[in-house]
Amino acid sequence: MPKVKTHKGTAKRIRKTGSGKLMARSTGQDHFNSRSTGKVTKNKRRDLNLGSTHQKLRSLIPYK
Repeated sequence: MPKVKTHKGTAKRIRKTGSGKLMARSTGQDHFNSRSTGKVTKNKRRDLNLGSTHQKLRSLIPYK
């Protein structure tokens, strides 16, 4: 059986934790942040825990 290729775009954006959960960076951090509230800015610093709707992404990063 051939090797499964890793989807490089997904591998750069998503990582697996030790327990197998998927984590991604919060969106919208690059610019236009001065107009948003402090609460929103603080929440953008956190990484997101991807839920059950994103579990198809596991097959794109098999060796990570």
